[in-house]
Amino acid sequence: MPWSEGFSQVHARTRTNDRSIWPLWLIPLVLSGAGIIMITSLTSHSFPDAPYDIPLKQCRFLGLGITAMLVLYFTPLAPLRRAGWLIWAVSLALTFATLLPGVGVKVGGARRWLDLGFIRFQPMEMLTMAAPFFLADRLAKSQRDDAGCFWRPTMLVACLSALPMFFQPNMGGIILVFAICMSTHAAARGWKYPLLASCGLALFFWAMIYMEGYRMRRLFAFLDPWKDPTDTGFQIIQGLVAFSNGGLTGVGIGKGLQKLNYLPAAHTDYIFPVIGEEFGLIGTMAVLALYAAWTLAAWSLYRRADSVYHAVLIWGLAASVLFPMFVNLGGVMKLIPLTGVPLPFMSAGGTAMVFMWVRVGLLMRVSAEIAEARQR
Repeated sequence: MPWSEGFSQVHARTRTNDRSIWPLWLIPLVLSGAGIIMITSLTSHSFPDAPYDIPLKQCRFLGLGITAMLVLYFTPLAPLRRAGWLIWAVSLALTFATLLPGVGVKVGGARRWLDLGFIRFQPMEMLTMAAPFFLADRLAKSQRDDAGCFWRPTMLVACLSALPMFFQPNMGGIILVFAICMSTHAAARGWKYPLLASCGLALFFWAMIYMEGYRMRRLFAFLDPWKDPTDTGFQIIQGLVAFSNGGLTGVGIGKGLQKLNYLPAAHTDYIFPVIGEEFGLIGTMAVLALYAAWTLAAWSLYRRADSVYHAVLIWGLAASVLFPMFVNLGGVMKLIPLTGVPLPFMSAGGTAMVFMWVRVGLLMRVSAEIAEARQR
C-alpha cells in the first residue's frame, strides 16, 4: 500500500476525533510559542553579537518535538507498548550514565546532563516519560489488587528510576518520579497504597533535606528569604519583585527590569515571574488558563478511555506534564521550596521540550485509537 493511501486511511479513521485531539496539541503549541517570545525578550540583551541564538535553538527543538509528535500520532500503540520495558530500561541506563566521568556533565553542582559528543541532553526528561508508559502496561496486565502489586511493579520502578537521581543529586527529579509513579498506580488500583507510602516518603525526603546543608539553606530561604536577601533568598525575592512590578497589565514586552541580571535563570526555571512582570496578572492568568484548558482536555480523554491500559496511560502521561508545572509554579510563587524544575513547554531547554511533545503525541495516538474502537 502506498504511503499516501495509508496516511489517508489513518486520517479517515481519526477525523471524527479531531475536535477532541486539537486541544491536546494546539494549547502546547501556544504555550511553546509564548515561551519562545519570552526567551527572546530575556536573552537578546545578554548576547548582542548573537541576540537570537538561544530563541532559534529553542525553535529547532520545538520543530523536533512536533516532528516526534506527528510520528507517534501515526504509529500504532501496540508495538510501542510491547517495547515499553525497553524504553524505560534505556532511559534508566542513560540516567545512570550521567554519573560516569567523561560522559556525565556537572552543572550547578549536579550531574544531570549527558554529553555524547554529537548531542547533550538531560535523560531524566526521558525517564519521567518512560516510567508511566511502562507502568501503565504492567498495571493493566496485572490481576492483583493487593500490596504486592503496589510494591511490584510500582515501587520497584519508582525506586530504580529515582536511584541515579539520588547520586546526581537531583531531589526535584526524585520527587517527580515518585509523584508520577504513585499517581499512575492510583489510576489503576486506587489511592490506598500510594497515600500510605507517601507518609514514609515524606520522612525520607525530610532526611535527605536534613543531611545536606545546601538543602537546609534552601528550605530556610523558602521560609524566610528576607533573612539573607543577597544570597540564599535572592532569587526568591527577585521573583516576587517581578510579580509586583507587573501589576495588572505588566510593563510591556521587553521592558522588564528583573531580567537585567537581577533574576538568575530567568529564561529557564524563572520564566513565569518574568511573564508576570512584562504582562502582569492578566498574562499570568492567561498562562494558567491554558494549562487548565489542557488539563480538561486530558481529563476528557481519560473519561472516554475504552480500556484500563488507555485510562492508566492517559493519567500517567498527563501527570508527567502537570506535576512539573505545579512544582515550577509553586517554587517561583513561594508556595513550595525551589527544586529547579522547568515550566513545561515554556522554559528554555531542548530535552524537556522534545519529550513534552512526545507525551502529546502519545496522548493523541491514544485518542485516535479510542475513536477507532468506537467506530468499530
